[in-house]
Amino acid sequence: MSDRLSDIGEFGLIERLKKILRSEVIGDDCALLELCGENLLLTTDLMLEDVHFLRRYPPEAVGWKAISVNVSDVVGNGGTPEWALISLMLPDVEVSLVERMYEGIKRACDFYGCRVVGGNISRADRIGIDIFLVGKSKRAVGRGGAKPGDSLFVSGTLGDSRAGLELLKMDKESYEDFELTLIERHLRPTARIDYVKHIQKYANASMDISDGLVADALHISERSGVRIDIESSKLPISDELKRFCDKYRKDPKEYALYGGEDYQLLFTHPRERWNPFMDMSEIGTLSEGEGVFVDGKAMEGGYRHF
Repeated sequence: MSDRLSDIGEFGLIERLKKILRSEVIGDDCALLELCGENLLLTTDLMLEDVHFLRRYPPEAVGWKAISVNVSDVVGNGGTPEWALISLMLPDVEVSLVERMYEGIKRACDFYGCRVVGGNISRADRIGIDIFLVGKSKRAVGRGGAKPGDSLFVSGTLGDSRAGLELLKMDKESYEDFELTLIERHLRPTARIDYVKHIQKYANASMDISDGLVADALHISERSGVRIDIESSKLPISDELKRFCDKYRKDPKEYALYGGEDYQLLFTHPRERWNPFMDMSEIGTLSEGEGVFVDGKAMEGGYRHF
């Protein structure tokens, strides 16, 4: 009997497809290609209605996020975004909805310094927006360069987006100010383009956090062949998430470890390269071995598409 996608999962499927294609390029957030002496970073990401967003979300926010999640992949590999192609899948919606979505796309492109250069449109049963983004890097950094002796760092705070999503699902008539902040962090994440120079100059391995800290740390561990130890007491948790967890009786560390779609950066380099003027936190260490451990306990998990 043939395996189903739910049996092997997203990354099991990727491994099988890599074998068919006999590709050594596939495996990072971006494909690194050299063209005319320049390092090009190629990435693509799809947002689908009822999977990644709901029709009632502000269309401008959907457009902003569609660009941001792709820019985050490029930034996570130490690059700057340049050009985007957009494929739209659309049912017979009001034209104003599409126009408002593109207002968000335009604002995001202006913010990140990239531009849309083309695309495609197809009829579909629900809205989908698939973006192919090309970036450049003087020194591209993937998941595979982490070294024993490195420290593990993360930008910003973790777990906010998951809390924002849960608040949206509550569909309350009113929200407190801190709850609106968490919702905004889910709807309109900002890719950490301010870290590009630091990643290019110092990081041995780097990626963005989209599937959750534990899941993405496992990607670095597997790709680099190292053991990663995380100290839960060092996880950067926002005041807003602490208030959310106090109010709804949740564990903030659980959100920081497993919450997805934060689009912060996860990277490794020697401790002495830590920059005190950036919002980076040292949360763990790397050593010889394999796997990800939190407070000495072996971990697994994260967001699964199937």
